[in-house]
Order: sequence, then structure tokens, then C-alpha cells
Amino acid sequence: MRTKIIAAALIASSAIAMPAFAQDADFSGPRAEAVVGWDHVTDDSLNNAKRDGVTYGGAIGYDYQAGKAVLGVEGEVTGASTKDTAHGVLVADDRLRTSTGRDLYAGVRLGYVVTPRAMIYAKGGYTNARFNQDYTSGTTNLESHDNVDGWRLGAGTEVKLNDKVYLKGEYRYSKYKDDDRSLDASRHQVLGGVGVRF
Repeated sequence: MRTKIIAAALIASSAIAMPAFAQDADFSGPRAEAVVGWDHVTDDSLNNAKRDGVTYGGAIGYDYQAGKAVLGVEGEVTGASTKDTAHGVLVADDRLRTSTGRDLYAGVRLGYVVTPRAMIYAKGGYTNARFNQDYTSGTTNLESHDNVDGWRLGAGTEVKLNDKVYLKGEYRYSKYKDDDRSLDASRHQVLGGVGVRF
């Protein structure tokens, strides 16, 4: 008798909890997030110079969910600590320091809800990055700051901690090219983030 009562109570509590759990699948609405991760830049115009650093910043976006599909737009501003220094570039005592600056991104993402609390997604859009160069030789010092257009593709996972807060993990690849400035660079990033959906 006790077993039947416990079983009935569990079934009843499951029936009550299921609608509330199903509501967790809502990935709609505006959102804001902070991101941080690994940044790897390869500059093909400088003999495949490779640099690693940390990227950090924030993003805002808006998502619309229809069934298990999620369509969103987003914008992001990040910075990076990625830099490299070379000596003896043109003469024995010179120095060339290259670094990345701010990175602006605007794009779309398409997601698919795989569990009531998790979504996978792909993304793509426009990016504009700043690349800085500082050349020193004796008393000569030359600086350049180039803003270069590019495109970005990526994929990731978003997991809800509750109805407002979520965590995300993401990989993305960006490509920048400007023939006028003789710049041809690519960027790999792996990052994590925490966000709030309003």
C-alpha cells in the first residue's frame, strides 16, 4: 500500500513539474553577455607570423524561437592581449611590435534546441578588427593602426542555468584581408561566456 502511495505521489509530482520544465526551453528575447577566451592570430602578410593571447568583451542580441529553431541577431565588441615582437626586421637593432586592438562584430545565428535547457547554434557575419604596428629603429619610430574588414563563422552551445542566466561555449574563425594595406590575417578563437536573458 505504501509503495502505491509513493508511486502515485511521484507520478503526480512529475505531471506538475513537467510543464514547468518544458517552459525552460524558451530561448527568446533580448540578451546581454560577457565573453573571455583564447585568441590566435596568423598574419599571412608577415611570413605567417602567429600570435596568441586572450580575448575579452561583451555582446548583446535578440533571439526568436519557433518550435525548436532559434533565429537571432547579435553585436559584439571585444579587445585582445594578442601581440608579437620581432627584432632585426630591416636592420640589426630595429624592433617591430604588432598587436591586435578592438574587434567589432555584427551577425546572425541559427540555433536548435536539443534539450529543455540546451541549444546548439551556428553563426556568421561581418567583423572589423584593428591591427597595430609599431616600428622602432634608432631614433625613428613609426606607428600604424589599421581597421580591416572581414567575415566570421562560428558554432557553439548555450546552456540555461535558470530562466534568465546562461553559459555558452563557442569556437569561431575570422578572416581579414586588405590589399591596399598588404594585410592578410586569420583568427581562431575559443571562448566561454555568461549571459542574462531579459
